[in-house]
Amino acid sequence: MGLIAEEITIKTDQRLEQARQWLLDLGVDIQSDFLDIAGDASFRRYFRLRADGVSRVLMDAPPPEDVNPFIDIARRLRLAGLHAPEILHADWHHGFLLLEDLGDTLFRGILDKESVDNVFPDLFQILKIFALKVDIKELPEFSIRKLRRDLDLFPMWYLDHHRRGMPRDQFDLTWDEFCNTIIHSALEQPQCFVHRDFHSCNLLKTGPHDIGIIDFQDGVLGPISYDLISLIWDRYIAWPRNRIETWIEQFRLELELDIEPARWLRYCDLMGLQRNIKIVGIFARLHYRDGKQGYLEMIPRFYDYVTDTLRRYPEFKQMSAIMEDSQCVP
Repeated sequence: MGLIAEEITIKTDQRLEQARQWLLDLGVDIQSDFLDIAGDASFRRYFRLRADGVSRVLMDAPPPEDVNPFIDIARRLRLAGLHAPEILHADWHHGFLLLEDLGDTLFRGILDKESVDNVFPDLFQILKIFALKVDIKELPEFSIRKLRRDLDLFPMWYLDHHRRGMPRDQFDLTWDEFCNTIIHSALEQPQCFVHRDFHSCNLLKTGPHDIGIIDFQDGVLGPISYDLISLIWDRYIAWPRNRIETWIEQFRLELELDIEPARWLRYCDLMGLQRNIKIVGIFARLHYRDGKQGYLEMIPRFYDYVTDTLRRYPEFKQMSAIMEDSQCVP
């Protein structure tokens, strides 16, 4: 919804005709065609249109996609003073939302090595609000099952579909114990609202001191380190390790966490392993199952994040050797 792509006027689309009629029945004055704008990696689609004299965004989430989590999390974020898009109209049954248009100025195009020191303080403030102010009542939990399901995307999609020649015996013997260590570390941390995909493509500059937040519908009650590591282990910029460790400690001090620095660093590193292993699996799934282009090319960066972290912990020596085997690496 905030991502820039080539825009195409959509003239014949049954879902869009249904959405158009829904808006007309609500009395919305539609003043333009629906223009396709790039969205996220799900089956949701986003379209920009002019309605009642203002640019709006239509979310098309065909069942079994469910718009209710998006509505719920948007409400929680807005109540905490954060800029999630306002939901102007909702058709829960058919999967249509008419949203405030947050524009196209993604932080992906703003964040670089020169700007990071000016950009990160504002993003850290959002993370602080996530941790301290967003309502967590009745949020779904980032449970053992969900954490393990994320990890298992790696053998299920990356190894089984992309690295099929890799001998699996040694990996399978090590995998359960490795996953249990990662999950235990995640659940041991303080728990708070977690966006689950907090990075530069889901953040938009909507004003001089305002940041729009999108793609938050998978938000959960989960480990306090998760969104931080999503931000600093970026898909477009590989930050030096010393900078990553500085930001990790800065965040600990900012939140006044009663956790020793070395323990907090370990929490963040192991949380980074969970997320980055998951991303490798998801990108393989997007390519092989969903036919989405461009994701395989992004795998090596996240694979490097995983292997670099594994090398730092002697307890993961065996998994590190397996992951760096020539039959496994990108």
